[in-house]
Amino acid sequence: MENKREIWIDWLRIVACLFVMSTHACEVFYFGDGGAQILTKTDAIWVSILNSFTRACVPLFVVASSYLQFPIHYSAGEFFKRRLIRVLIPFIVWTLVYAFVWGDPVHDFKDFLLNFNYAAGHLWFVYMLLGVYLLMPLLSPWAEKVGKRELQVYLGIWLFTTIIPYIRMWAGGPAEVIYGPFGIPNLAKYPLWGEASWNTYGTFYYMSGFIGYLLLGLYFRKFVGELSWGKTLAIALPLFAAGFTIAATGFYSFVQADAQGAFPVSGPVGSAAIWETTWFNDTLGLALMTIAWILLFRKIKAESTFYKNIILPVSKASYGMYLGHMLILGSVATCICSLFGRGAQGLLGIWTTPVEVFAIAVLSFTASAILCVLLQKIPRVGKYIVG
Repeated sequence: MENKREIWIDWLRIVACLFVMSTHACEVFYFGDGGAQILTKTDAIWVSILNSFTRACVPLFVVASSYLQFPIHYSAGEFFKRRLIRVLIPFIVWTLVYAFVWGDPVHDFKDFLLNFNYAAGHLWFVYMLLGVYLLMPLLSPWAEKVGKRELQVYLGIWLFTTIIPYIRMWAGGPAEVIYGPFGIPNLAKYPLWGEASWNTYGTFYYMSGFIGYLLLGLYFRKFVGELSWGKTLAIALPLFAAGFTIAATGFYSFVQADAQGAFPVSGPVGSAAIWETTWFNDTLGLALMTIAWILLFRKIKAESTFYKNIILPVSKASYGMYLGHMLILGSVATCICSLFGRGAQGLLGIWTTPVEVFAIAVLSFTASAILCVLLQKIPRVGKYIVG
């Protein structure tokens, strides 16, 4: 089983990587002038639709890791040795690249001891993933023995935690934005179920967040058998529709509340943190869409020539693509927006924004894929760069 290639996982990685770049392409249209900014109502609608559609990208990566590696079947020492080569070393390499390319290298190296380079904000993902990896050896003995009903109970508890952000909004009203190091915004949480100024570890703290996606990957691996296309679509499409509606309407309603009918709408960068509330990875909308995507991807079985020659090598380079793509995407976005213009006044009218998002994502993905596949082929050192 360990050596068997899961074809659908390779497709999932590639699409999730493309979704990441689409998500970052959308940011061009709700960030600007050093803060949050959306130029037109049309842009607000397009961003709500396009970004919600792709927003489950990071949970999909976690599910893929869980499905392939959890529970672990070798020693914790061997597991962490493999993760060191596959994940941590490439992360350090690209962190150094970003330090030299963006910002003050001396300042960035010092901050590296405390956190990721905020200019390369997508690197937060690696810290989260390392935290999940730390739990895998601890939970693996339980995961080997857990029954279907028991795991369903834990997944049910986790799914409840995905509505807690909405409960906080209902109980406490709009969240307060506080600013941490370097002005990075954080949302002040309305305290629930044991949380207080002296305690952040409430009842559901340990069952919330990405631990649920770890359990979700385990559940699909152990207990979800082959489903017909009819049953797959009957489950996946309603789940995706519900999750997408929650994510998209949430973002759009927050933007509309700030705009009060008048665009452009702008504010400090913390405003975007409020707008993104229903896009957070620990919310119900993303959880439902993640489940739907997994159901659909699991139907991919064919090992075609296209899979062997294109999908497989790009999948193997996908981690490096994630780490390095922002170096490419920024320049691509600048060129595309200069070429087509912005908003409804752009070259393609109301279609300018979606075409630009698609072009930025696809071109960035293609360039990143070519670069990382070639880097991975470098003898001896390629795996330390790309993973």
